[in-house]
Amino acid sequence: MRRAEWGTSGHAMVNKNTPVFVVLNQTGLKTARQVAPVLPGAEVHGLMGRVQGTDAVFTGAVGHLRALFRGHRPIIALCATGIIVRALAPLLIDKRGEPPVLALAADGSCVIPLLGGHLGANAIAQRIASALGIAPSLTTAGDLTAGVALDAVPDNWRIENLPAARKAMAALIDDLPVGLDSAVDEGLIGWLLGEGTAFVRLRPDSCDEAESGREHHGPVVRVSDRRDAVTAGCSADRAPPLVLRPPTLALGVGCARGCAPDELENLVRETLAHQGLAQGSVACVVSIDVKADEPAVLALGESLDVPVRFLDAETLERETPRLANPSETVFAEVGCHGVAEAAALAAAGPNGTLLVPKRKSPHATCAVARTPAGIAADTVGHPRGVLHVVGIGPGADVWRTPEVSAAIANATDLVGYRLYLDLLGDGQLGKARHASDLGAESERVGLALNLAARGRRVALVCSGDPGIYALATLVFELMERENRDDWRRVEVTVCPGLSAMQAAAARAGAPLGHDFCAVSLSDLLTPREAIERRLAAAAEGDFVVALYNPVSRRRRDLFAHAREVLLRHRPAETPVIIARNLGREAESVSVTTLEALDIEAVDMLTIVLVGASTTRQWGGRVYTPRGYAGKWQDAADGTFSGMTP
Repeated sequence: MRRAEWGTSGHAMVNKNTPVFVVLNQTGLKTARQVAPVLPGAEVHGLMGRVQGTDAVFTGAVGHLRALFRGHRPIIALCATGIIVRALAPLLIDKRGEPPVLALAADGSCVIPLLGGHLGANAIAQRIASALGIAPSLTTAGDLTAGVALDAVPDNWRIENLPAARKAMAALIDDLPVGLDSAVDEGLIGWLLGEGTAFVRLRPDSCDEAESGREHHGPVVRVSDRRDAVTAGCSADRAPPLVLRPPTLALGVGCARGCAPDELENLVRETLAHQGLAQGSVACVVSIDVKADEPAVLALGESLDVPVRFLDAETLERETPRLANPSETVFAEVGCHGVAEAAALAAAGPNGTLLVPKRKSPHATCAVARTPAGIAADTVGHPRGVLHVVGIGPGADVWRTPEVSAAIANATDLVGYRLYLDLLGDGQLGKARHASDLGAESERVGLALNLAARGRRVALVCSGDPGIYALATLVFELMERENRDDWRRVEVTVCPGLSAMQAAAARAGAPLGHDFCAVSLSDLLTPREAIERRLAAAAEGDFVVALYNPVSRRRRDLFAHAREVLLRHRPAETPVIIARNLGREAESVSVTTLEALDIEAVDMLTIVLVGASTTRQWGGRVYTPRGYAGKWQDAADGTFSGMTP
């Protein structure tokens, strides 16, 4: 697995470790929010008690910086460089294994890459500086003197033999000639030919003679997708060239449903080796869209560490005139005359050529196409669609989990009730927003699935937890009912959130410390008779009861009925918590008793927690004992024993 790198496209190339802005004050937060959109998926973490409205909070800057560094998270710290240096100095062991670390002035006046300059920090600094209208404070010699960093290649490029980069970079810095051997289009190597570079252009497949006929004995940079590029054309007594792998190969694949991942991977690796092609130049794995959920295809992309893209049958059918092995059988099955060859050619574009015709194993096929102009994988077809069903909690940013924040940050589209999307604040920036009103739940879920089926990254936004009286269950219900192939191919992930009953309980103390249940009083989707049976069972069972949707504009009598039922089975003085607008500006939490509970005190934005017969009030807090008292043994000195849960 390669380290996370940031190139010209703005997408993390490797392990999805998203950058983190570490903010210590509100001034820094303003700057972080201004520049975060240039780093897709970036999170903003704030110091607790000093910063409000961040994706996550921390209590100590030094400890948090160290935790992020150990987790290989790119860090942009909006604080003094001294804090960063003192925090991370004890952890600096291997410069090739460190994540990018940058210092960004809280007011946005300067940005300095401190660590991992050629592992992404310089590229991040340049983007941030561009967003702020300033110059990045770069200090790496290659960027300043040679005009290029040979150990920091663009997106989709690979370095075959990294140690060779040091000698070539040293020569460029000292203005000594470095040979450049490349057979790809000039536009693809434009990043190598910037102002200040001193390359001597060599004839293809040569590392000894320049085009002028002069012998070249210095370091050589070779751009090649051939497997033997490290040794081809070079004598044994010379140092091997620095080999850069350009993204010139498209790998088209097909397989039977349920094909073993090992079978497809072995076929691909054997094909590349037999044809003398470098794995590092594979820009993407491509297949027909009906394979978007095929484990073998997805696993291949993971193994090769390249994007997996999908094309529809109509697009693949247009490649039929260029196929080496068109098949009527394949056409009858999937609507195009070839999958592997057509996918490779479509990805390589009109100027691409079929380098390796279809090769087969018992259950899989693969083919390779090449284009000297290079392949931008993110322009080929579409990826597998992703739907994250996220719960943003009751409303406060500090109650939002990092998983949910990451899903929202990485989404291309946000779908949800208008109020819930509004609660995301700046989290909506740069994303397609699909807002709707209450009562359109099925339409919202259908839209989210349709967007994901087209290869979008969708976050379906719910309040609280998406699986508690929210839309997660409706997603699976609709998928089962409609039984659509394109929906089944979507990757669906449910990201839990803090539920309203948890938030209300935490605000009041610990009323859910023993057995509890939740009942929704909304009769829009559940028959009233079923609600009444569940209320009676909860009351008789002496559960702490969380009452969701206690009233609506037209429905108030069910809440009164619930109070009456509960009063039959527990004391009148049972504590009741009324929590409204949790985590929002108008939040209010009050405690009353079951007997004094006023129906007029609740509305549609309220959740009500009714204690069990054992629930107590003490010191302004409400809690429900779990039964530890039975384990305690009185002692004269006031100590306790036997308290194992």
